[in-house]
Amino acid sequence: MKTIGYARVSTVHQQLDSQLNALKRYGCHKIYIEFDSGRNIQRKELSKALNALEPGDTFVIFKLD
Repeated sequence: MKTIGYARVSTVHQQLDSQLNALKRYGCHKIYIEFDSGRNIQRKELSKALNALEPGDTFVIFKLD
């Protein structure tokens, strides 16, 4: 079993570091990072993260927004 994290920032003003630190503290083995607007529904890194999941794995995000 593994823990996979996902972080997304849409502007240069948002802090990626705080998301990454929280995901690392939670114990994520792999973190997928997306630099894209929330309006774009085609998120390559999110798709990669979801496809990497296997039964029993945990998927962690920093915040729903």
